[in-house]
Amino acid sequence: MTDQDAYPRALDNAERLLGQPLVLPLGDGEPPVGHDFRRLATVQTFGEAWPREGLDLRSRCLVSVAIAAALGTHEPLRGQLRIALNSGVTKEEIVELFIHLAAYAGAARAFDGYQVVGAVFAERP
Repeated sequence: MTDQDAYPRALDNAERLLGQPLVLPLGDGEPPVGHDFRRLATVQTFGEAWPREGLDLRSRCLVSVAIAAALGTHEPLRGQLRIALNSGVTKEEIVELFIHLAAYAGAARAFDGYQVVGAVFAERP
């Protein structure tokens, strides 16, 4: 496979994990080179990191949710929650993760991220 194949493969993997296509349009005022950033980040994340065999999918999902929540990055957290739920992680497991997160990353950070959890849970039955 060539480097040209890497981006489409990464997009396919992202769609499989997210349960919907990954859409990363340029924002207002963003120069065209922004496409390069989005392509490189997508290849690194969904083409290189997620497919690795060192962790099972469930563990990778939980770690990714915990990292995004601990960093306080709401949009990445939203995506990681969708990936986790699409990959079989239960809502109850996610709540337990946030209980644990509060002990180690602080209640304020956990409560802040938990607002995103509530919104993502509301998207699903």
